[in-house]
Amino acid sequence: MRMLKIGLMLAALLLPAVPAAAEPVTLRFWVAWDPTQAATQATIDHIAAFQQAHPDIRIETQNIAYGALHDKLMTALAGGDAPDISWGLPEWFGELSRMDALLDVTPYAADWADSAAIYPNVIDALTIDGKLMAMPHYLGIRALLVHDDMLKQAGIAGPPKTWDELIAAAAKIKAATGKYGFGIAGTGVRAPQELIMYLAQNDVAIARRQADGGYRNSWADDPAELARATAVFAFYRRLLDEGAIPPEAAGWGYEEEDSNFALGKYAMVVDGAWMQERAQQNPQAMADVSIAAPPYGARPATFFEINPFYLFKSSKHPQELWAFASFMTGKPFQAASRSATSVRTDVVAADRWGHGFVSLAPTGVVFPPVALGRITRAMEESIGRVLLKQEDPAAVAAWLGAQINRALRQSGELSPS
Repeated sequence: MRMLKIGLMLAALLLPAVPAAAEPVTLRFWVAWDPTQAATQATIDHIAAFQQAHPDIRIETQNIAYGALHDKLMTALAGGDAPDISWGLPEWFGELSRMDALLDVTPYAADWADSAAIYPNVIDALTIDGKLMAMPHYLGIRALLVHDDMLKQAGIAGPPKTWDELIAAAAKIKAATGKYGFGIAGTGVRAPQELIMYLAQNDVAIARRQADGGYRNSWADDPAELARATAVFAFYRRLLDEGAIPPEAAGWGYEEEDSNFALGKYAMVVDGAWMQERAQQNPQAMADVSIAAPPYGARPATFFEINPFYLFKSSKHPQELWAFASFMTGKPFQAASRSATSVRTDVVAADRWGHGFVSLAPTGVVFPPVALGRITRAMEESIGRVLLKQEDPAAVAAWLGAQINRALRQSGELSPS
């Protein structure tokens, strides 16, 4: 036995040395998903499949509520401890770009086979000065969701097409059903998203790029545009004063807006395709829901929310980071986790949650790529000034225009012209 052991030891010594397996690269991925949603499990499954196909890459996820994600990112960036990649809202794009925190993925995208399948205006929205500075994740195109049964009870033939028709329909719905006709988000991240849509519907921009590359709100210099902005705030006041929205909607965030519509507590809302999840949770209450274009003032327009993956230039593994990010824009991943909100033209859900929203993409508007933190807070406050403080719409419009330019000056993005 002793001789056998010695022989095995000698044989082992004669075998060629096998190099130790290299440690896989770890990519830190910050997400803000809801664990209860089917899309989340599909995402988790596809991340596992990616790791299996790329044994040299390990994805380390950390789930952070959207409400806390922005501040956590800012703290991490300031402390040199940013993740490699993160979910994020489009409102953060200009801020992160100005901080020089984002990886320029233009060189990698030069050979990106899937680029032709991405909506061109999505790529445009994530491009600054010819450089692609983020990767598309999913779309939050807004449409008008309608409880058809309430409209039928009120004798209304179809969804309203204009602001005036919306307010008139709401009055009929209230008289026939006792329920309010419409809902809004008066506070939180969705409030400025809804406001920029209504402004665009009345040919108003919160800031325009100038010849010197800076941005400026021109309402104070253009009486006609200021008048159109005033009309938007007057529309908000009409919604409240004429009983189209519940009084408490002035304090609603997106959770209250979504859940109250899903439970059938009011008739119409401008919302996103994520309401498909609510339909699955409330199949009876949402069985009658149809999709239409948002009612407009001067012209059709909707908010084109392009939620990106933010890739950070501090990552030590840009090649692996690109491999993962481009995988998540690929057709298999998008079809499994974002079938109703995909950034790809070849992934469109066949039901109302797909075509009903995608068809509105040509009328989509986005925020300008500037630091938006102070601007969106001012936009949210402007809604409160009209609905809660009952301030004059013209005064609120003038105040908001001044606040936007003040914010642009503070961020160094204000054009003097």
